Amino acid sequence: MPTPTLRTQVLVVGAGPTGAVLALELAHHGVPCLVVERAIAPPRHPGVDRLTGHAVDLLRRLGLADLVRRHGAGAGPDDGPDGVEWRTRLDDEPLLVSPGPADAGAQLRIAAAELTRRLRDELRAHPLVELREGWTFTGLRIEPGGAVANMLEVRSGARHAVAARHLAGCDGAQSTVRRCLEVPMDGLINGHSPAVQYCSVFFRSADPRLPAADRRRGTVVVGGLTSVSRGNGDSWVAHLPVGADEPVTTDPVAMLRSRLGSGLDVPEVIAVAEWDDALAVAAAYRRGPVFLAGEAAHRFHPAGELADTSLADAVDLGWKLAAAINGWGGPGLLESYESERRPLALLDRELLARALETRRRFGRLNAAGAAPELLAGLLRQEAHRPDAGALPARHATSAVVWHDGAAHSAVRPGGRAPDVRLDGGGPLADRFGPELTLVDLTGDRAGAQLAAAAAARGIPVRHLPVADAAVRAGWDRHLALVRPDRHVAWCADAPPNDWNAVLDLVSGKTT
Repeated sequence: MPTPTLRTQVLVVGAGPTGAVLALELAHHGVPCLVVERAIAPPRHPGVDRLTGHAVDLLRRLGLADLVRRHGAGAGPDDGPDGVEWRTRLDDEPLLVSPGPADAGAQLRIAAAELTRRLRDELRAHPLVELREGWTFTGLRIEPGGAVANMLEVRSGARHAVAARHLAGCDGAQSTVRRCLEVPMDGLINGHSPAVQYCSVFFRSADPRLPAADRRRGTVVVGGLTSVSRGNGDSWVAHLPVGADEPVTTDPVAMLRSRLGSGLDVPEVIAVAEWDDALAVAAAYRRGPVFLAGEAAHRFHPAGELADTSLADAVDLGWKLAAAINGWGGPGLLESYESERRPLALLDRELLARALETRRRFGRLNAAGAAPELLAGLLRQEAHRPDAGALPARHATSAVVWHDGAAHSAVRPGGRAPDVRLDGGGPLADRFGPELTLVDLTGDRAGAQLAAAAAARGIPVRHLPVADAAVRAGWDRHLALVRPDRHVAWCADAPPNDWNAVLDLVSGKTT
C-alpha cells in the first residue's frame, strides 16, 4: 500500500445522493471532508427517487429542497401522498385505489441521475468539500486512530493512499467498502421463496389510461406489472417480473403491451434495467472507524424507489461524525448510528417485502382468472401500504435518547419533532439551530439557563423560546431538545433535576 499522501477527517467513498448529502451535512457543521467517486461522466441511467415530507425537511436544512423542486416534480403541499391503483387490464376501471400513507406529507420526485448530477455540482462549489472524480476505492486497512484507503486514479493509473480519521462507505449495493470489511448482507427473499427477477422499463407515454395528471395515483398495478409515475406528466417506469426461464426481450414495447393486457399508445423507451427482489440489510453498519450508509447498508432500490432511508442515514451519520470531530459528541453518539438506523432499515425491508408479495399475489390470481370482486377483497385484507420508509421513524430504544415513558404525546423522546407551521406561515423547523435546539414553550424562558449550562460545557444548544399559538396547539411538552435530524432527544414540562445527566446521555458521553 502506498504511503498516505492525503489526510482528511472524513473520507466519503461514493458521490451518489447518499455520499453527497453526507458530505454536505458534514460541511453544514463546519467539518471538511474528501469525497471520492469512481465515475468520471455523470450517471446515464435515469432512475427515479421519491422523497416524502421528512426527507424534504432534512434537505431544506442544507439548502437543497429548492434544488430538488426545480429539477424534479411533485405534489404540492395540499395534494396529498401518492396512492396505488389496482387494475386487471389497462382498459379496465380500477378494482381498488389504495391511499398512500397519511403521514407521508407532500412528495417530490426526481430522476436519480438528475439528483446525483445536481448534488455533485453542490459538492464542487462547497469550500469544505474536496471531490475527486475518477478515483476508484480498491481497499483499506484499519489502524489506530483511523483508516488508510487505497485509491486508483482512472485517468492516469496513479495509485494513492488516503489516511482518514473516519471513512464512510456510500458506494452502493455492490459496495467495495462493505466487501473489504467482510460484512455480510442479511437477505430476506420474499419471506421464503427464491428471488424474483425483474425488468424495469423507463418510458414516456401520453396514453390517457395512465393517470399521470392525478398526483394521488402515482402507481398503477396492472396484473403483474407495476408502473410508477416519474412525476413529469408522461414519464413512467414499469417493473415487470421475469420468469427464471424467460429471457428479457429485446423489444421492451412488446413486453409492456403484453403485460398490460392491451395496446399502449406510442411508448418511447428511455432505458431498461434488470434487478431482483432479494431485499437485504448489512449485518453491521460499522467496523471501528468505517461506516456504511445508504445502499451500501441496505439493498432495496429499485424496489422501493423511496430515497428517505438512505438520505436519513446520511444526515444521521453526518451530524454524529461532526459532533465527534468538533469535540462535543462522546463515543456513544457514533455507536448509536447503527443501533438507530439498522432497525429502521429492517422495518423498511419488511414493508417492502409485504408490498412486493401483495403485488405478486395479485398478478398470479389475475392471470388465473380470479373474479374482480375476489381480487378487490384480497387487496382490502392485505391492508396494503405502498411505501416503505414513509412511516414515522422513532428511536424507541436509543441509548442517546432520554426516555420518560411518554407513549401518546405529540412530542415524545426518540420521535420526530412535530412539523408545525408558525402563524406567520413558515415552518418552526426553519428556526432550529445547526446542532441541538431547545424549544421552550414555558412562557418564562425556563430553558435559557439550560441552554447556557450546555454551552458552558461546550455542547452547542440554541435556545428557542416560542409563544406562537400554532406551535402551542401542536406541541404538548413545554421543553424539548431537538437533534439536527429533527428527532427529540429529551422533553419535559419543567427543567430536570439533573441537567448534566441529560446532557451526558444525549451527547453520547454516558458509557
